[in-house]
Amino acid sequence: MPLGRASSVPTIIVILGATGDLSRKKLIPSLFDLYIRKHLPEGFRIIGFSRGILTDQDFRNFMHKSIDERSVNHKQSDMDDFLGNAFYVQGDFGDLNAYGKLSRGFLATDKAFGRCSNKLLYLAVPPKYYESIFQNLASTNLSSPCSDETGWTRVLVEKPFGRDIDTARELDRMLGRLFREEQIFRIDHYLARETLQNILTFRFSNTIFEPIWNSNFIEKIEISLLETIDVEMRGAFYEDIGALRDVGQNHLLQMLAIIAMDHPGPVRVDSIRRERARIIRALVPPALDTMSISAVRGQYIGFTEEKAIPADSKTETYFRIKAHLDNDRWRGVPFYLESGKALQDKKTEIAVYFKEIEPCFCPSSHKEHRHQNIFTFKIQPDEGIAIRFWARRPGLVADIETRDLAFNYGEGSKLRIDAYERVLYDCIQGDQTLFVSTDEVTAAWEYITSILNNWADTDLHKYEKGSRGPEVSLA
Repeated sequence: MPLGRASSVPTIIVILGATGDLSRKKLIPSLFDLYIRKHLPEGFRIIGFSRGILTDQDFRNFMHKSIDERSVNHKQSDMDDFLGNAFYVQGDFGDLNAYGKLSRGFLATDKAFGRCSNKLLYLAVPPKYYESIFQNLASTNLSSPCSDETGWTRVLVEKPFGRDIDTARELDRMLGRLFREEQIFRIDHYLARETLQNILTFRFSNTIFEPIWNSNFIEKIEISLLETIDVEMRGAFYEDIGALRDVGQNHLLQMLAIIAMDHPGPVRVDSIRRERARIIRALVPPALDTMSISAVRGQYIGFTEEKAIPADSKTETYFRIKAHLDNDRWRGVPFYLESGKALQDKKTEIAVYFKEIEPCFCPSSHKEHRHQNIFTFKIQPDEGIAIRFWARRPGLVADIETRDLAFNYGEGSKLRIDAYERVLYDCIQGDQTLFVSTDEVTAAWEYITSILNNWADTDLHKYEKGSRGPEVSLA
């Protein structure tokens, strides 16, 4: 069913960090796509907030260029109308006066709309700026709705949310003082991808999967987020964060939660988020004496030669973790979480390996082959689902071969929504299903912090760019 207007109430969308890569590559094109599809509120304003000295027209030119980089198939009249709703406020994130300018802009816009508008504040900035932004939003009263009856205020926060369990809790306490939980939208854009959304539908809307979705039938699950690019121009950011904090604490654990969670019961935001959190809390922290068989960390050769990277850097650009869940459904099943930069393949997928059939109904020549069914959820670059079966090969000679039953979301679907379009739309709608709860953030950091605390003294394995990563097994 096509999406409708996100809201009938006029809405101001503020992008803090409006001239950065996230804004240029994702947010501005996604907002334009939502506008073209008539999924934005009829009355809207986009306010860019950043340190660069730009006029409104400079910012509109920047937006025009970022939209053209993704697609040129649009009417000039649509572009002109869209950009006519864009404005710019210059200021440093730590400058209280800049937030005063933003507040005055809100008042002028509300006056033009003739009513109290909704306010969406998107923090498209590095996490180191969160604290000062939160404090300044509170000091200028920008974190509060302008009316008790109408006009909500919501904040969108990008990952990583903290550096470890202690900093995550402190940030959460700060957010809790400024916003109510229903105002806070912690983004993990992977949750908004079509394939991940469809995992729960496949599992819980078809009777053939759920009875075998457990340790009695499944041997292992592999969750991979592999990239061919290196850190590019993000050396300073990456040196401070590392691969595990960058994608392990959020993307990979959220994928694990979705593939492993129990039926949430009612299809409600609170029940779905509660089940995701319950799975993450069931992860068994690896002990120090088991780190060598629980985790591998690596760094591509040449990383220390990148801009802003010290020559003696121990930051990981690759990790592989063998994780276990302490619950009845999954006890004994290993979950392999893998991610890295500068690798041979670019793909994000979840592969579920079922146990072999014993005895195998196959020719004697196949007795030494592994006959496993594999269920693969392909998240990117090609979104789709594939199930590997074994079937008899046609002909006079008795033989078997693999056959895949698959479909691809990219084939002919005009209704597909980009992940950031979904993030923005759902936030305006007030739907937190695809956003991470406090319980999920806390549980994820507790697990990841246990690894960060224990693997500093383990080997940092070097690997060549374009390879499969360190040649170290966790078998």
